[in-house]
Parts: sequence; structure tokens; C-alpha cells
Amino acid sequence: MEKLRIVFMGTPEFATGILDTIYKEGYKIAGVITAPDKPAGRGQKLKYSAVKEYAQEKDLKLLQPTNLKDPAFLEELKSLNANLQVVVAFRMLPEAVWRMPKLGTFNLHASLLPDYRGAAPINWAVINGETKTGVTTFFIDDKIDTGAMILKAETEIGENETAGALHDRLMVLGQETIIKTLQLIESGNVTTTIQPQEGDLKTAYKLNRDNCKIDWNAPGKAIHNLIRGLSPYPAAWSLIKDNEQEWNVKFYEARFIPDAHNYSNGAILTGKKEIKVAVNGGYLEVLSLQFPGKKKMTAAELLNGLQLSDNAMAY
Repeated sequence: MEKLRIVFMGTPEFATGILDTIYKEGYKIAGVITAPDKPAGRGQKLKYSAVKEYAQEKDLKLLQPTNLKDPAFLEELKSLNANLQVVVAFRMLPEAVWRMPKLGTFNLHASLLPDYRGAAPINWAVINGETKTGVTTFFIDDKIDTGAMILKAETEIGENETAGALHDRLMVLGQETIIKTLQLIESGNVTTTIQPQEGDLKTAYKLNRDNCKIDWNAPGKAIHNLIRGLSPYPAAWSLIKDNEQEWNVKFYEARFIPDAHNYSNGAILTGKKEIKVAVNGGYLEVLSLQFPGKKKMTAAELLNGLQLSDNAMAY
């Protein structure tokens, strides 16, 4: 049995939950690698990653390279003398990095590989209406999320579950799976399964403005899935036009109500406390949304201060 000496690489909150578990389980963390600080917000103040904040709080050795191929960084990484590297929600590693430790470099990915390789696996599983997902650990190779798999753990996706709620559950599942993977590697009992590289595989494309926009001509259920798959971040969006006014609106929660109607897709119907949008095969009841310059609010809260006319359309 070889005592593990780990370098951890990650950036967002999801990675922090995993790092915390490794730390609390008493594994030796030789160093933490995270993204450089980025200017954020109106004041463009430098923002630390969630992993950096955690590493500083626990007084862990921290590196923030801008270039992972920089010889000075590679030398510093080598000097940490790790025999295993653990990667969670980081960026693609050059071969000089992932080949460095004796016991290899493994990644925790928030999908059941080989499906949903890529940047946004949690979001796309929900957007595509999957009923189950999970996490996979695998040894990194020279492509994105294609390496030999170590362990998988599955969970069901609730019919109305948001990507945010699923993220939190997968983080817990990931914590359990990471520890089991570390135990297998430490005991020398790790076995792997090669991923299929061909076939009809689903991809977790990077989210952008275009694929987060609501198409009101899509099936109502698909719109519902898009909204919950992008909630709370980055949020599905649409333009709303009412006579001469137009707003760019974010949608956080909705439910699909199947029903027959003669309205155009995108037509907005309001009651005293509810907002519904006509879609294929029914209505999308909007439960929470955000108009520009305002905080996120329920439909009832919005209608307290804004009256939409019968001509209002989402498009």
C-alpha cells in the first residue's frame, strides 16, 4: 500500500466540496492548483475562485498558473513531489502535467461517461430531459473526458429538478465516489474500463448566449427542461415585447401545463398573480423570473409593479 500524496486541481464550488472531503478524510494534500484571479462585477475587482478561498482558509500550498506548459510552473509542480493528481472541474491538462505523478491523474466528471463529455454535463442532462445521471472517475488521457473509467455512481433526476439542485446532490455523490477511488488506488486494487469512443454519444456543449435562449416554438416540455436546466445559472432568457417596450428577461422556474388553445406561441397571458406563455400543446406557467435592473421575483411580485397588455409577446 502506497501512501498518497495528492495535488488537487479545480476551480468552482463543485470542486471545493470534493477538496473538502479529501482534506477531512486525512489525505496528504501536497498542493492545490486553481485558475488565476479574474476581474468581476462593476468595479472589476479581482475575484478568487472558490477553490482558492478554501485552500487559503486551510493554509494549503496554492499555485495559479496562467500557462500550464510554462517550464517554471512544471518545475514547481514537480517539486511538490505528488504521486497522484485529482482533477475536478478544471481545464484541459497538457501531457507534461497529467503524466507527471507515478500513480497517474484522475478526474471526477459529473455525468455517466461516455455521455455528456464536455463543459456543462449537469445542465445538458436536465435540458435533454434525462431521468438519470451520475458521476464518473477516470484516468486522464490526451482528449477531453475520454480516459479509462474507474468508478461510476448513478442518481435519478427529478421531473422538476433544477440544474442547481442536481449540482448539489452530485457534489455529495462525487465526494463518496472520490474517496472510494482514492481507496482503490491507495490499495493497488484499481481496475479500469475503456470508454467506447464511437456510437451515438450525447455531448455537454459549452453554454453560450445562443443555446440559452428560449425558442417559444419548441415543445412545451422542452422549454420547461431548458429553463430548469439553466437555473439558477446562467438562466434561460427571452425577449419580451409589449407595445413599444422591450425587455431581456431571465426565466428561473416554470411548469408546463398541457392544454388546447388557439394563441400564437409566445403570447403572454396574465392574471392577477400569474403569468402564462402560450406554447405548443399548452402553456408555460412562469413561476420566477428577472427583468433587467430588478431582482429575481415571483410572477405575483412582478405583477404588483408591472402591468402587461394583451399584446405582450415573448420571442
